[in-house]
Amino acid sequence: MKKRVFSGIKPSGDVHIGNYIGAIKNWVDSQDDFGNIFCIVDLHAITVPQDPKILKEKTRELAALLLAAGIDLDKSSLFVQSHISAHSELAWILNCFIPMGWMERMTQFKEKSEGKKERASVGLFDYPALMAADILLYDTDAVPVGEDQKQHVELTRDVAEKFNSLYGETFKVPEATVPKTGARVMGLQNPLKKMSKSEGGEKNVIALLDSPDDIKSKIAGAATDSSKEIKFNKDRPGIYNLLVIYESFTGLPRQEIESKFEDKGYAEFKNELTETVVEKLSFIQKRFKEMMADPAYIEKIFKENVDKLRPIAEKTLENVKKKVGLG
Repeated sequence: MKKRVFSGIKPSGDVHIGNYIGAIKNWVDSQDDFGNIFCIVDLHAITVPQDPKILKEKTRELAALLLAAGIDLDKSSLFVQSHISAHSELAWILNCFIPMGWMERMTQFKEKSEGKKERASVGLFDYPALMAADILLYDTDAVPVGEDQKQHVELTRDVAEKFNSLYGETFKVPEATVPKTGARVMGLQNPLKKMSKSEGGEKNVIALLDSPDDIKSKIAGAATDSSKEIKFNKDRPGIYNLLVIYESFTGLPRQEIESKFEDKGYAEFKNELTETVVEKLSFIQKRFKEMMADPAYIEKIFKENVDKLRPIAEKTLENVKKKVGLG
């Protein structure tokens, strides 16, 4: 039996190359090695205010983008979190076994609620409990995450071990896996922080649906430094980030990339990076448009995958409820 992997992605905002390199590309590349469950986590999205119509549209768009990027439904499952109610139900039960102190240590809540704790939702604070439920429902072996989510998987492990110690073997204890390359793509304008519009505006990110002209403009204006050497050096975050993007899109070894651009300047490098990104995204965009032209196809995928996965989730939930005396 292949090890089971569970991964989630929020349907809020525009999917950008940071999401693609840090998560989606790795999902696609590992499909032959694992039993994959990919989840569009719309319940996590509503921890901050959302326009209902836009959220629904983004959920369908995200499914189409994942399929266009290479998610193969013969090898992987793709579904919407809120379509299986066991996620919410198990999250509540886990809440009753997670001490407040564990939640208060979660650094991502501290970052996202900084300066507005009185207005931050309970859902934002409680996000890790729902993430734990997502993972534990499916006997997950591994959870591919960026460094910023690794702490949440550690909490998942802690609550699984605590529950198992109280009620006997119930949950499989998952491992967090962080990709070695491209796990944390930084912003084009602010390469000291993870790629995000909120940290630098539109020019800070390259969305998967950006036009070639937009991509060219954003890469041309990306931060570098006064040195002219094109080398992988973390002490030079601007050029290092652009090189990581190039490495991720081409699959070339770092030494070969450095040799390729040894006697070239930033302008030449940025032109080649632009061509590389445009070529890859053009292919994804073409397939995306084909998917979105047939809305019934997306809905059919959701239904078929929920029908396949719901029995697994409900079996786990019923076992948990029985052990704690519910029902």
